[in-house]
Amino acid sequence: MISEKTISRLSLYHYLLTTLKEQEIEFVFSRQLANMANSTPAQVRRDLMVTGYEGNPKRGYTINELIVAIEEFMGLKEGVDMVLVGVGSLGRALLSYFYPQKPRYNIVAAFDKGSNSDRVVSGCRVYDIAELAPVLAGQRVTMGIVAVPAGAAQQVTTMLCEAGIHGILNFAPIRVKVPRNVYLENVDLAVTIEKIAWFANRAAGKKE
Repeated sequence: MISEKTISRLSLYHYLLTTLKEQEIEFVFSRQLANMANSTPAQVRRDLMVTGYEGNPKRGYTINELIVAIEEFMGLKEGVDMVLVGVGSLGRALLSYFYPQKPRYNIVAAFDKGSNSDRVVSGCRVYDIAELAPVLAGQRVTMGIVAVPAGAAQQVTTMLCEAGIHGILNFAPIRVKVPRNVYLENVDLAVTIEKIAWFANRAAGKKE
């Protein structure tokens, strides 16, 4: 069983390797990747072993090949298709962020209350929330993003789960419930800001 932490680190390695590739660097050693990821060489090697790709003791890992190995292991090679529910300020910002800057991550449809299929935001068609189930029935999508007010978050989450979504990124300021076979990630900006503020104030206090 691959741990959640391992998957998170592989995602970080993928980002770092892509950055190195853009700099036209061809090879990287585990110690170099560990330094960039604030980890250890041993941890990096253990994590990368799950992809089945091995480096060369003399020149390290071939960056292009390692990127492909991680993408194949994590199912990223064909890109990630998602749906978005909630096209308010946050939803529009997310659509703008992913299109066209992040072509690998594709929001194939968006849903909002009272919308119609003629509406397009940042290249993405926006449907009324009532159309969620029939629209998803024609899509091979397993991930959904929730960007609605707290009062609607649980209902929307339930609708996504019932429509076959198995991974949800929740931006609503409320903890929603999902079935055991659905992976849920909550992004609470207020909690994150409070945590950062505590560490920032603590560090500032130490300097005084």
